[in-house]
Amino acid sequence: MPGLLITVEGVEGSGKTTQCRLLAGWLRKLGHRVRETSEPDGSPIGQAIRGLFEQDRVRLTPLTEAFLFMAARQLHVAEVIRPALEAGELVLSDRYADATLAYQGYGRGLDLQTIRELNALATGGVLPDLTLLLDLDPTVGLGRLGARRLDVFEKMDLAFHRRVRQGYLEIAREEKRRMVVLDAAQPAERVHQELKTAAGELLRQRGLARGV
Repeated sequence: MPGLLITVEGVEGSGKTTQCRLLAGWLRKLGHRVRETSEPDGSPIGQAIRGLFEQDRVRLTPLTEAFLFMAARQLHVAEVIRPALEAGELVLSDRYADATLAYQGYGRGLDLQTIRELNALATGGVLPDLTLLLDLDPTVGLGRLGARRLDVFEKMDLAFHRRVRQGYLEIAREEKRRMVVLDAAQPAERVHQELKTAAGELLRQRGLARGV
């Protein structure tokens, strides 16, 4: 039986990593085999690509950024996501194709259709069954980052992060059947409950509900 791909998206500081971990734990408790992964660092090459964006002196054009993320995505799909889906696992990915549309498209001004075409090549048609968008005011999200070392995108101005947020919301308006928007300003436990509800509905629709 083929598996399912659930992706979690959102602006910086929206709690994606925490919510992915909590959701994966809940799914495992229900008896599902879960593959946790993330982008762009879901493969060794992807980890190296992510490292480029953590270097202070790196300056890249939006198109170069998109090419690098697509290279990481293609390997991620080929080496991790597709094999896991074929093995019947539930794949839970912290970011996926929507991130490039939001960040390099809406945020950095790269042509959206170009990104969609590149995504089609990189994913090979492997699309999310459900995308959970953790929506948050970027002012709040950036404030949650604290004093840790920031990457290239986290250092960008507030106007950029606001464009990214609006980009995500626009994608959600266009993809209402796939994307569920959640208020990430709520307490983490409340957000987790809403994620469980959305994921549980998908499992019921696909006949995979186990104590949901």
